Amino acid sequence: MAFLSNSDQDFNEMLKAIGVSSFEELIANIPENLRFKGNLNLPEALSEWEVTQLLHELSAKNQAGISFLGGGTYDHFVPAAVEQIISRPEFYTAYTPYQPEVSQGTLQAIYEFQSLICELTRMDVTNASMYDGGSALAEAMLLAYGHTRRHKILYAVTLNPTYQQILNTYSANNEIELLPIESDGFHLDINDLKSKLDDQVAAVIVQHPNFFGFFEDVLEIGELLKDDKALFIVHYDPISLGLLAPPGEYGADIAIAEGQPLGVHLNYGGPYLGLFSAREALVRKMPGRIIGVTRDVDGRRGFVMTLQTREQHIRREKATSNICTNSGLMALAAAVYLSLMGRSGMEEVGNLCLQKAHYLYDELINLPGVEKADDVPFFKEFTVRMDGKTKELLRALKAHKIYGGLDLESYGYQNHLLIAVTEKRSRQQLDQYIEIAKKVMSG
Repeated sequence: MAFLSNSDQDFNEMLKAIGVSSFEELIANIPENLRFKGNLNLPEALSEWEVTQLLHELSAKNQAGISFLGGGTYDHFVPAAVEQIISRPEFYTAYTPYQPEVSQGTLQAIYEFQSLICELTRMDVTNASMYDGGSALAEAMLLAYGHTRRHKILYAVTLNPTYQQILNTYSANNEIELLPIESDGFHLDINDLKSKLDDQVAAVIVQHPNFFGFFEDVLEIGELLKDDKALFIVHYDPISLGLLAPPGEYGADIAIAEGQPLGVHLNYGGPYLGLFSAREALVRKMPGRIIGVTRDVDGRRGFVMTLQTREQHIRREKATSNICTNSGLMALAAAVYLSLMGRSGMEEVGNLCLQKAHYLYDELINLPGVEKADDVPFFKEFTVRMDGKTKELLRALKAHKIYGGLDLESYGYQNHLLIAVTEKRSRQQLDQYIEIAKKVMSG
């Protein structure tokens, strides 16, 4: 079929062909307040060469800087081998296999990814795979609700605020009651958790390290929930597991993470990767897919789609999720990254983050007007309280192409700054940050 022109006649013929009399009738199901009424301010059409020139001009305006931003995504180093391997055409163009046994290479890559995440977390099973950490956490909430047949979900208010919004969205059309566990400073109040536990709680959701960078007492929480039917859902930082105890060792039933730190660039906000691991008892309730290894009739090793609980493949009332694909390319990047790093590499990266973050923190809290937000251990990210100069400091840093952290005012914490320090930050960059902060805070 030839492409239609932009003439009114052709447009009207198209509307007639699909059985509507006007464009307004075509979009009748879109609420009036959501429709754009103005004129699109579009430039004149350009040739391919002119578009290329324009894109070069626009990209030249981008300014690379030194990032201390965090809050869920982080500027970690991505080895060149990761990009090289995932750019191979057999991986780069591969989609979720619907005739899976034909796609042995893709299945093996996913199987290796699952195995590596299970080893990292010490959990029984890992799926392949979720879109990002936030939607994975929401899927974990739905799993707990369906599995326990209880309607209360307790979540720590120290959970990433964006994730809290996602939980609210996913629970909106279910009989789920979301109840916050209050904080004690900038960490979970264990006594408030104890007071809210009852026989209607389906799950307790905790982020460790939490949104503010501080550790939660996951050992005590795990012990508290050990004999309870409520599921323990933990959102972890995968890089932190180079040093910290993994979720499987302190009683987590479901372990969730944003996989972006594992070999995935910041990518202007995506695509990212949701990590979803669980105890074996929950495997048939997990969303996504699980790849297994077997032997064919000739004894050769092969990979198969072992489990997929999507409504497209089984009876709708038995389905656990409408997740329709897996972030295969990002999962492959994570698998390559973990393979390259190994246990010692993960430990080294974690230790570098820890040491550099504490160096910057120790220097900052000795400055006038900078105080501890909480006296709790942290890993690579921390929150400090500023003496009314948060915005001034961020402006001064930005003038030197340093993005100094996340101003928490929009999250309800005025004069607080969330700072992330990864292994990429050099001693020179840390000292430059400190010198600028000294000048600002001393007036």
